[in-house]
Amino acid sequence: MPSTDEPLTGACACGTVRFQVTEPFQTAGYCHCKRCQQRSGALWSLNAMVAADAFEVLQGSDAIVTWRPPDGLPKSFCDRCGGHLFSGDPAAGGAFGVRLGTVDGDPGIRPRWHQWVESAPGWEPIPDDGLPRFAQQRETD
Repeated sequence: MPSTDEPLTGACACGTVRFQVTEPFQTAGYCHCKRCQQRSGALWSLNAMVAADAFEVLQGSDAIVTWRPPDGLPKSFCDRCGGHLFSGDPAAGGAFGVRLGTVDGDPGIRPRWHQWVESAPGWEPIPDDGLPRFAQQRETD
């Protein structure tokens, strides 16, 4: 589990943006919404939630570009490689999601849910992993 003594580090695909997480993640899961599908090019994204003040950009803050959709959390990525980094606004606090594909080691948490399963494409079933499924946004932990 990440801590101030042993932070979990991560980066975008090209390494321009590097960050650290200094507290344990609160929850993690798969999002199957159409926005995540289009943003990532995959059928879902795997995210872990952490307090915004437990996330710190170590380098490359000038390369972070943020898309602010009319509804939902802001989505931030590297403007050099397009690597997806996080959702939410670290300055605003509250909900903050780290893309688990960007972390360097074991995040200390495993997926606990699937959300927006009503948006999952019918041509590829969601794996039967026993995790709770929510038609739309999950209930908060």
